[in-house]
Amino acid sequence: MLPISELNRLRRDLVEQLEAARLQPLCWQLNPGASLAELLPTGDRVEAAPQLTALVRRQDQLAAATAAGLETIYCEFENPATYRDTVRWFRANRLNPDQTLWVAPPRITKPLEHYILDQVRRSEADGYLIRNYDHLRYFADQRCIGDFSFNVANALTADYLLHRYGLERVTASYDLNADQLGELLRSAPPQWFEITLHQHMPLFHMEHCVFCAFLSAGKDFRDCGRPCERHAVTLRDRVGTEHILQADAGCRNTLFNGVAQTGAEYAQRLMQAGAHYFRLEFLNETPQQVTQTLGQYQQLLSGQISGTQLWHSLKLQSKLGVTRGPLDSR
Repeated sequence: MLPISELNRLRRDLVEQLEAARLQPLCWQLNPGASLAELLPTGDRVEAAPQLTALVRRQDQLAAATAAGLETIYCEFENPATYRDTVRWFRANRLNPDQTLWVAPPRITKPLEHYILDQVRRSEADGYLIRNYDHLRYFADQRCIGDFSFNVANALTADYLLHRYGLERVTASYDLNADQLGELLRSAPPQWFEITLHQHMPLFHMEHCVFCAFLSAGKDFRDCGRPCERHAVTLRDRVGTEHILQADAGCRNTLFNGVAQTGAEYAQRLMQAGAHYFRLEFLNETPQQVTQTLGQYQQLLSGQISGTQLWHSLKLQSKLGVTRGPLDSR
């Protein structure tokens, strides 16, 4: 509590500071002759066959993706302390030296949680799938790819992240529809971007841990007994769909859509715009489902099947990112 005289003094002091700030010259000014085209990046467009990448969340999924011969595989395991052994297993079992394994830290990094990033880095993976600006600083001297959480929706943002922080490429924002993705690919070298073509869309990410709240008598990670490591939890919605809950190393939970979605219908259009990298993200699929899905998408990219055939065959939602319906440009 403060006396009124102190509040008045603070108010007068604030007004004086504002008046002093108004007397200072502008630190920037508009250039009326500038154009957006001058700011957009210029670079060589590399012609190359499109390739699949895969994000896996279990060891058996990793084994299936490795056996499929994918050159780039991402791991997002709940416990980053397992990454070192995972990287060793991968290097002993990969089909050729061109296959690389990239590991992902949790999406959020809070104060005092850098020990988690230490665990990730000690894995000595081929590279890191990074999610936030703490990761940009921590993995600054490593090979890195930016994930969707940077929300890259234009060439200026991509240019900044690639050249300021040395990222190899970035994941395109989930908010873009097919036409907007095509414009993004044409506005900058398309090899800068990776497009998530198949995934269980994350519905929300929260600090609250459902595992601890309902499956433990404890209050936090110190006494909960880690039920997230022993139980699979789904949340049923009003129409009966069971959405999949996942915990991370920081005891935060992400709820994923129980039905995977695909942008396969748009793949040909995106390849015509120059798209190089298409990511498939797996959640609770069996190794057999991973193998089948990868095989179907390889057929899609080679033109052997259509996008409509694929999503009917795999019984998926036909949807690109979060766009469909009123946001779909068709």
